[in-house]
Amino acid sequence: MKTFKTIIIALSCLCAVSSAAENKPNGLLTDLIEHTDRTWRNGYLSNVPVWWVRGAVESLQYVEIGSSRPSFGWIVPGEAHATYQTSYRIIVADNPDDAFSGKGNIWDSGTVQSRRSTAVLYEGNALQPGKDYFWRVKTVTNTEGESEWSDVKAFRTARELSDYAASFYPQVKSAEHPVAVREIAAGSALLADFGKAAFGQLILTLTADTDGENVVVHLGEHMAEGRIDRNPGGTIRYHHYAVNLMKGTHAYRIIIARDRRNTGSAAVPVPEYIGEVLPFRYCEVEGYDRPLTASDIVRESVHYPFDESASFFECSNDTLNQIWDLCKYSIKATSVLGIYIDGDRERIPYEADALINQLSHYGVDREYSMARRSHEHLLAHPTWPTEWILQAVLIAWNDYVYTGDHRSLKANYDVLKARTLMSLREKNGLISTTTGLLTPEVLSSVRFNGQMRDIVDWPHTGILGLNKQEGGEADGFVFTDYNAVTNAYHYQALRWMSRIAGALDLPADASFYAKEADSFLTRYNKMFFNNRLGYYVDGDTTMHASLHANMFPVAFGMTPAGKMPKVIDFIRSRKMACSVYGSQFLMDALYEAPDAEYALAMLTKTDDRSWYNMIRVGSTISLEAWDNKYKPNQDWNHAWGAAPANIIPRKLMGVEPLLPGFDRVRIRPQPASLSWANALIPTIKGPVSLKIENKKGEYRMQMTLPANMEGEVYLPFQSKKYKVTVNGNTQKTSHRKGEPFISLGTLPSGSYTITMTYDAGLSQ
Repeated sequence: MKTFKTIIIALSCLCAVSSAAENKPNGLLTDLIEHTDRTWRNGYLSNVPVWWVRGAVESLQYVEIGSSRPSFGWIVPGEAHATYQTSYRIIVADNPDDAFSGKGNIWDSGTVQSRRSTAVLYEGNALQPGKDYFWRVKTVTNTEGESEWSDVKAFRTARELSDYAASFYPQVKSAEHPVAVREIAAGSALLADFGKAAFGQLILTLTADTDGENVVVHLGEHMAEGRIDRNPGGTIRYHHYAVNLMKGTHAYRIIIARDRRNTGSAAVPVPEYIGEVLPFRYCEVEGYDRPLTASDIVRESVHYPFDESASFFECSNDTLNQIWDLCKYSIKATSVLGIYIDGDRERIPYEADALINQLSHYGVDREYSMARRSHEHLLAHPTWPTEWILQAVLIAWNDYVYTGDHRSLKANYDVLKARTLMSLREKNGLISTTTGLLTPEVLSSVRFNGQMRDIVDWPHTGILGLNKQEGGEADGFVFTDYNAVTNAYHYQALRWMSRIAGALDLPADASFYAKEADSFLTRYNKMFFNNRLGYYVDGDTTMHASLHANMFPVAFGMTPAGKMPKVIDFIRSRKMACSVYGSQFLMDALYEAPDAEYALAMLTKTDDRSWYNMIRVGSTISLEAWDNKYKPNQDWNHAWGAAPANIIPRKLMGVEPLLPGFDRVRIRPQPASLSWANALIPTIKGPVSLKIENKKGEYRMQMTLPANMEGEVYLPFQSKKYKVTVNGNTQKTSHRKGEPFISLGTLPSGSYTITMTYDAGLSQ
């Protein structure tokens, strides 16, 4: 019989919401997962807490913690200025009564003097498989002293455990009614519009006078001449299903047909408890002569758990607002399988998709487990492009710097070293896949079984409808033995591998990779930078220069400052001569340069090579390509086209982690000509809030940093004569000649109103 305290704990875990104003830790994470105490039944939240699953009659889904020594994390309470944690105490119990009473019968960390509040490792005896555990934490801060205990957080271990294993949520469903239903053919056809496309299923409530009446249900992503497009082209989805009605009023579930291509051996399967899905926005019921209301139509959209309130962005440019909404929603909508995929056509993970998805997911939600699961899947199942093999190191570093949890780095260190592709180094110090070094042993070291080759961008000239005159999405890149793009990735992999080794306390490796990166950079610029042209060429035996050969070295910080102006001039001359995938690195390059005004122009442009074009053609999820004409077989649900979901928070609003787990964050907005912008940006330590007003003669920024975080803060350099105040007090600043930023130094947590007044006549 459950005790009264157990019932109280259940109610607390399931119902209580900790207010940030309360003096107790909140946002508790176990192995990067927040809702470990919840259970789901075939996509829907249940009322049963995780520790009662054994008593449930029905099969339930829940998070299974696969680590025998998991990590814990929390948001430190405190809104006072310069609040930081001085110590913490964690308890872990195997029953809710002890946890509720503050007893850690499994582990009690005791008081630990530390500021660490992310990726705190469990240090008790190894946890047992298939068991329920309960933990909570209290903290001491320098401003508010000892906190209350946090709410109790429950979790259940998996049936098999290892020292470290990535955990993940089950897939969930949202039941949605259409935003509009209208008649489109008198007495015979009705159209329901859900407002946005989603990977989903459909339930209709229909009435028939007799058995055997028939209707046809059409589902699709695209409209043509007022009806669902029956032949939308490419992989834009359209399905239709006949429904034989039964006398009376009944609910009918439309069973989605299997697609051979996206359910093959390489595809990520839809979980059996969810069932097959189809991306669609519109539902047309043909042959039905009765009224049909929104309440009669339910779309069950499938996605990873997603907190809509975790992020926010709005600015003075309405086009950019629409693009933000498109891209934020794309990250939620395409999370349908719990692993980042390339869209509905194949449902296969690729590193390039995962890298953009990862950063974008971090930009819109305080959620890190899907990115890690996708990364580790791709370490075991890599894909063919050389650059994407190298991207694994970039993804690994992002995972660590955003979470502060190094266990994935440690578990996969050897394969990450192999994926720097140092084994492809030729005598000139550059890497190549065409000079005979790509042996079976090299392929085995990165766990790849197939033919690796350089990609640069996709699609290339002459592929999938692009003709030679159009140049493809690689801007006519000329492939040679030594490829400027591939080697730029190699440099970035070396840089991050040095930092990864440092994070794992491997100083010899850290020094080795740092020296390799430094010497490689010299070789790279000597080989690929053409002094006569003033910018980079594609390879060792060509004078052709592409956008890609220039944007990647700028994005990766490889271009000497003195060379930057001509390189940026060239980049500007090529405009958006890259795919939606390549645009991630173009935008990174423009903000790195920095060239914020041109970056804003690229974000908000409205021609057919723009994010706005995705909205104009009728999609509500980012496309695989800029337009159907650039990739006739494209799909309309491809999150690698959603780069603004990370570019806006990381670069335009300028919020990026400088130390792992956001111990220190850089706040360096580049609003360009936006007159105002507001954002809420999630971090593992809690949200960063920014409000910017950008007027002639005055720049104002309201900023809130959560407790236990400090920020390096920068303002745009507007004039040679300026004054900065912070919360009404004059602030000492510095400005490095030639840089368009003013540094305010490092500010501790808290809320700030920062004002810069300047002489608009004395511009930089």
